[in-house]
Amino acid sequence: MAWFRAASSIAKHAVRRNIYRGRSYYHVARTTAVPIPPASRNFHTTTFKSKAESAPVPRAVPLSKLTDNFLDGTSSVYLEELQRAWEADPNSVDESWDNFFRNFVGQASTTPGISGQTIQESMKLLLLVRGYQVNGHMKAKLDPLGLEERKVPDELDPAFYGFTEADLDREFFLGVWRMSGFLSENRPVQTLRSILTRLEQAYCGSIGYEYMHIPDRDKCNWLRDKIETINCSPDWNIFSHEVLSDRLSWSTLFENFLATKWKSAKRFGLEGGETLIPGMKEMFDRAADLGVESIVMGMAHRGRLNVLGNVVRKPLRQIFCEFSGGQPQDEVGLYTGTGDVKYHLGTSYDRPTRGGRRLHLSLVANPSHLEAVNPVVVGKTRAKQYFSNDVDRKKNMGVLIHGDGSFAGQGVVYETLHLSALPNYTTGGTIHIVLNNQVAFTTDPKAGRSSQYSTDVAKALNAPIFHVNGDDVEAVVHACELAAEWRQTFHSDVVVDLVCYRRFGHNEIDEPSFTQPKMYKVIQNHPSALEIYQKKLLESGEVTQQDIDKIHKKVMSILNEEFLASKDYVPKRRDWLSAYWSGFKSPEQLSRIRNTGVKPEILKNVGKAITILPENFTPHKAVKRIYEQRAKMIESGEDIDWGFAEALAFATLLVEGNHVRLSGQDVERGTFSHRHAVVHDQATGEQYCPLDHVISNQNEEMFTVSNSSLSEFGVLGFELGYSMENPNSLVIWEAQFGDFANGAQVIFDNFLSSGESKWLRQTGLVVLLPHGYDGQGPEHSSGRLERYLQMADDNPYVIPVMEPTLRKQIQECNWQVVNVTTPANFFHVLRRQIHREFRKPLIVMSPKNLLRHKDCRSHLSEFDDVQGHPGFDKQGTRFKRLIKDQNNHSDLEEGIRRLVLCSGKVYYELDEQRRKQDAKDVAICRVEQLCPFPYDLVQRELKRYPNAEIVWCQEEPMNMGAYTYVLPRLITSLKALGRGGYEDINYVGRAPSAAVATGFLSVHLKEQAELVQKAIQPEPINYPY
Repeated sequence: MAWFRAASSIAKHAVRRNIYRGRSYYHVARTTAVPIPPASRNFHTTTFKSKAESAPVPRAVPLSKLTDNFLDGTSSVYLEELQRAWEADPNSVDESWDNFFRNFVGQASTTPGISGQTIQESMKLLLLVRGYQVNGHMKAKLDPLGLEERKVPDELDPAFYGFTEADLDREFFLGVWRMSGFLSENRPVQTLRSILTRLEQAYCGSIGYEYMHIPDRDKCNWLRDKIETINCSPDWNIFSHEVLSDRLSWSTLFENFLATKWKSAKRFGLEGGETLIPGMKEMFDRAADLGVESIVMGMAHRGRLNVLGNVVRKPLRQIFCEFSGGQPQDEVGLYTGTGDVKYHLGTSYDRPTRGGRRLHLSLVANPSHLEAVNPVVVGKTRAKQYFSNDVDRKKNMGVLIHGDGSFAGQGVVYETLHLSALPNYTTGGTIHIVLNNQVAFTTDPKAGRSSQYSTDVAKALNAPIFHVNGDDVEAVVHACELAAEWRQTFHSDVVVDLVCYRRFGHNEIDEPSFTQPKMYKVIQNHPSALEIYQKKLLESGEVTQQDIDKIHKKVMSILNEEFLASKDYVPKRRDWLSAYWSGFKSPEQLSRIRNTGVKPEILKNVGKAITILPENFTPHKAVKRIYEQRAKMIESGEDIDWGFAEALAFATLLVEGNHVRLSGQDVERGTFSHRHAVVHDQATGEQYCPLDHVISNQNEEMFTVSNSSLSEFGVLGFELGYSMENPNSLVIWEAQFGDFANGAQVIFDNFLSSGESKWLRQTGLVVLLPHGYDGQGPEHSSGRLERYLQMADDNPYVIPVMEPTLRKQIQECNWQVVNVTTPANFFHVLRRQIHREFRKPLIVMSPKNLLRHKDCRSHLSEFDDVQGHPGFDKQGTRFKRLIKDQNNHSDLEEGIRRLVLCSGKVYYELDEQRRKQDAKDVAICRVEQLCPFPYDLVQRELKRYPNAEIVWCQEEPMNMGAYTYVLPRLITSLKALGRGGYEDINYVGRAPSAAVATGFLSVHLKEQAELVQKAIQPEPINYPY
């Protein structure tokens, strides 16, 4: 890049001196690009500053202001003085100038046929080439509809640099050290005409390249070689033409067939962008040749059916069956879920390539929320790399297909791009294909983005961008192959911007001419890409009409055969994307409940391993004290706190061979400084993670704890995708504060809570949402518990089978929501995620002040599996869905006047108030698992206290928290026991509120004291009056 800086600097003062001595032979509008005003920022219209308004000729620069380094040279006079000095003695000038003169002056003076090539002309040639490299895409023929109104920048006009028609057949040397392409050393002399011809071919054809923003010489040189060197251009032969013609025919005729059979059905067809299919196929073939074995894909609805049928090879009869409304038959023992529309579904297939390899393709199911699937695909790809030991990230690759409007407009695009180079999130590069319709639904680009191209956001990540005319199938294929080569060479993201159009608007029953009349008048008479390509092949003599008819007949014959077969096709219910899930139970298959206790000796051993820091390691004194306290905890077995219980859960799972991954904002230390999973040496800055050393020769990624970027949507989506690959992994995302999960609501709503029901895809993802009222104000108090409970799909008026050997309650629910109050119970609920034969998402309202609460402690005996220890009951040691009153009540306590049911940290405040008032006639039970509701245990407590007044107590306002979820389920429990109904359940908590909490500490303390006192008061509650 150094010569570019030099050329730009010199050009400011020298190059324009001879411009316009004569008229340009090269007839283009001479313009200088300026920022595009908002009204015209789109693909079709780009405004420019005219030549008449260009900057004035610069003044001369005094010699005293100049330096003697090539990179700083700014004057033609100075250049001439340096040249004379160099000719007299090459050692008298700076080394950079010596290199420069050797390449230009030395070459020019000794090469026959080059006469009078001055330094200024050399620099002008450099700038001319640079102009094409930087701005050639502005002149490229990208719009298949020919509606673009872009003017050509000055930098692409030879007259701008002072060249005239008389210079066309002059020969010039053009070469720079450490450069590639046109500027490589030892290139033969060329006429200006041949140089311009090649530049036009390279940069102004059907592909427009943007790569000069990349601050890496090697990467730019690699691309220059691929773009500017003739022998790197694609070599199309008869076989290649036949393959492309066949693939483009499949893409086009598939859409035509669907349009004929289902005229009024929405299918979001690919008409206008059919070249995507041959482009993807060639990309995948090339990627496979370069070592890729598995590709994970994500895309929106447009063209999805075509990709499913022609790229991923989903059976055509299954696609046709779905169009006809086919659904899985109701068979005993098979879970169908709710299903989803056909253009949201995913599948997987092992696809043979032209190179004789097999490539595993999986298309991830996704909702209509555009781009939401992006981080899911990237996370799943990263998980594949871990489980296949793909350390170099060459075997597993992600491919994302975007829309132009959503790529520019959806924030999750940047959130996902931003993960691409982070150590614990990188996948070694994702290939992005933008299916550029040149309109987003009905919105023109000028109203949909502020940048010239929809892909400009990718420049922030220094990704190369290949804009390509979607009507030129050979150009599309070349751009896609180049993208695959880039990804496998540099392991970073790359973008293919496939500029096309939508023949039938947003969907087939839409009327696009309402809002784009001019565009659709052109589209009406525009030939398809297949027609254009067939015409080209016929004119060149490459194929005959008979060849074309033969392909057409073959494709239509297969399509008709599959259509007939679809009428008898019975859809399969399960299509797990990974063999790792073999044997896991679906909701209707009974899975036995397992104990989660650990042998005492294992607990002791791992506990010691994770409390030892290396010798000569200098932790912060406070952190050192924490680790010393943990060592005492494991030695004595007493006062185990929350942070250490979590670490023990991770360590015991690692010993059992499970992968553990925890990510989120500041999770290494923990928002509340309770975790300290990564310890920093205060002297050297070196980092040490004790959980990386639980077993000998532990894989460095077997336990991963990673601070994430400041993203919720992107990172939660990533972890969701990661968790879907292999069930033998505990994957956790922690929000900095519970309500920060608001930024990821799309993932919760459309993937996590409903993914199994819609797509039959299980995940055991754990979400930790810090929650609790501590007086920190409206934004740091609530994890919005009510939202997750509202999305639960258990029926509040039907008590399911609760007998332990027959219970499928959790399996049949869409997810679990817990509000845990003891370190031991937290230990067990994490381990329960792995020790079962199915997977369910787990939402944890994790504590804040309980992390250090003096009473929130557990004994080591509550973690083990020893009979007779406190955590062991008649079923073994497990997570306790409900913790009964801790006053050793008998099975029947008729003297208890009030039963307070609560959840979370408010229990400790209630218990303290009860002790203060010596209210021994009040029982307090903690509902640790809110969803699915523990009917059996709640009814057990209702039976234990037959005369008790029933109270639900919570910190949250009445319209938030668990109250609206618990109330109908409590009523159902009471009615089943003949204990009454709605009027027999009293509420104690804050009044309904718009804001989550008060912002005034004094008000918070007053409210908290009142609700705790009211729950324990001797008088009846008399709610709601």
